[in-house]
Amino acid sequence: FNLIFNMQAFRTKQAMQAQMRPNQMRAFMRRARVQVSVQAAKTASGPKVAIVGITGAVGQEFLTVLKERNFPYSDMKMLASARSAGKKQEFDGETYEVQELTADSFKDVDIALFSAGGSISKKFGPLAAEAGAVVIDNSSAFRMTEGVPLIIPEVNPHHMAHCKIGKGSIIANPNCSTIIALMAVTPLHKLATVKRMVVSTYQASSGAGAAAMEELWEQTRDVVNGKPAVPKIFPVQYAFNLFSHNSDMDVDSGYNEEELKMVKETAKIWDNKDVKITATCIRVPVMRAHAESINLEFEKDITVQEANAALAGFPGVAVIDDRVNNRHPTPLDASNKEEVFVGRVRQDISQAGKRGLDLFVCGDQIKKGAALNAVQVAEQLVKNSA
Repeated sequence: FNLIFNMQAFRTKQAMQAQMRPNQMRAFMRRARVQVSVQAAKTASGPKVAIVGITGAVGQEFLTVLKERNFPYSDMKMLASARSAGKKQEFDGETYEVQELTADSFKDVDIALFSAGGSISKKFGPLAAEAGAVVIDNSSAFRMTEGVPLIIPEVNPHHMAHCKIGKGSIIANPNCSTIIALMAVTPLHKLATVKRMVVSTYQASSGAGAAAMEELWEQTRDVVNGKPAVPKIFPVQYAFNLFSHNSDMDVDSGYNEEELKMVKETAKIWDNKDVKITATCIRVPVMRAHAESINLEFEKDITVQEANAALAGFPGVAVIDDRVNNRHPTPLDASNKEEVFVGRVRQDISQAGKRGLDLFVCGDQIKKGAALNAVQVAEQLVKNSA
């Protein structure tokens, strides 16, 4: 009944926001500060920004995050496919006309936020960089490309120290599951060095785009009303179900692309090829926030108390770990929030000594898993260029 109520509430924006916001956090919740290094909004001295894929879920979230964080800009350009050209887009009190993405779209752009899929990024990303723009790409097109920084600003900003406005380049946004995992695990890695990480993800519909979110709503409505669920985006019923992540699978190894992304991207972000990682990625009927169960093995002892202190002190992380009331992070806690939420922090009893921890993590896939991280990269770029 809770699920039915929640899904029906999504029909209006106001109701959706009410459902997505977490309840008032109790005293046990320790929030880390989310660093906002740039505060300005529209200003003549700000960079000229373009958004590629403006009509998509992440494209729309870019606008929300830019406004929420008062990102400085002098001009804004909205870009999309030919079929979306001419549409009107409201932003920051002004009405913009969506323009068709072409090879000439970036001649007067300083920062280009891309979220239109890998094929679009591969075609237009290099053209934008050649025109002098710094491309911040949300697809997988350049993540593992040699020389392209793969950035989580709280984790490895030093990898983009050479990137500056006016010097065309490409910066890659990591996969959403990687971002959410490493926001939680990095402060622990710094404390005791992670030797092995086992991750199971429970991934929301938003990771597959706006159409998948709509499919979840439609199927839930139909099943509740006694009608058959009709799969469109996914090969099986989504409502009241979960299934192996829908990315391509390597038949020989049995791993899918999503799982291998977490393995490869973590090694690059941490600049550590020795860390052992395995992942199992699952799609679940949740609207926009991912959850992850993470088991860690460390090179030296680390206590729960030390881990909680490190997590609470890490920018962008919030701890919800109330064992007495069994209150821990949920996807609804994380939805529409900047923080990544961590709980269920406990010693792994299967490992000798205190070299193992288990934790449960939730993070908004559209926000920190995509748009927010990209805008934070843009903020770091502004700092580098000052």
